[in-house]
Amino acid sequence: MVVISDFLTDDQDEAAVRKLVPKISELLTKDEAIEYIAVQKKLVMNLTPDAIVLTNRRFIAVRPKMLGMTFQDFMWREVHDVHMSEQMVGATILCRTIDGRYAQVDSLPKKQARRIYSYAQNIEEQAYERRQQVELEKLRASAGGVVLHAPSVPVAPPAIPETSLQAATLVEDPVAVLGKLKQLLEAGLIDQGEFDLKKAEVLARL
Repeated sequence: MVVISDFLTDDQDEAAVRKLVPKISELLTKDEAIEYIAVQKKLVMNLTPDAIVLTNRRFIAVRPKMLGMTFQDFMWREVHDVHMSEQMVGATILCRTIDGRYAQVDSLPKKQARRIYSYAQNIEEQAYERRQQVELEKLRASAGGVVLHAPSVPVAPPAIPETSLQAATLVEDPVAVLGKLKQLLEAGLIDQGEFDLKKAEVLARL
C-alpha cells in the first residue's frame, strides 16, 4: 500500500502528490514502485504544477491539465543522461534518451531537483558498471582467457582450465592474440608479468 507521507519528505505540494500517486500507481508494471516525486513550484499561483516521478524502472515527466494529465516516460535503460541547472529561484531537470528524446521540468524546488539528480546519477553509475562488466568479459574471452584486473567487480570470474587456455590460443592468429594482449596491458587490465607469460606461450607455439 502506498503511503502519501513517504513522498512529502522535501516539502512537496501535498495536494499535487495526492492527485499524482493514484494516477501513477495505475501505470506501474509488475514489481515497479514509485521511488520519489518532485513537484514544480512557481512564484505565481499554479493550480496544475508539473512533476517528475521516479520509479525503479522509469523517469516520468507529468504535466497535469484541467481535465487530466499527460505522461512522458523513459525506461532507465533508454536514458542517456540527466542534467540539473539551478537558477536564482528553483531548478530545472532535463532528461535525455539515447535516441535523442528529452523531457524537461523547470521551477522545481532545489532540494527536490537535487534528489532527482542524485537518484539518476546512481542509476547511471550502475548502468556503467554493468557495461564495464560486459566489456571485461568480452576482452577476457578474446584474449585467450587472461584474467583481467577489475577491482570494481565484486565477483571474480570463474577460472578457465589451462587446457582451455591453450586451445583458445592455438585457434587464434598469434599476431592478433599478441595485439589484444598489448591492448590489455596498455589499458592496465593485466600487469607486465601476465603479459610476458602469455606472450611467451604464444611465441613458443609459432
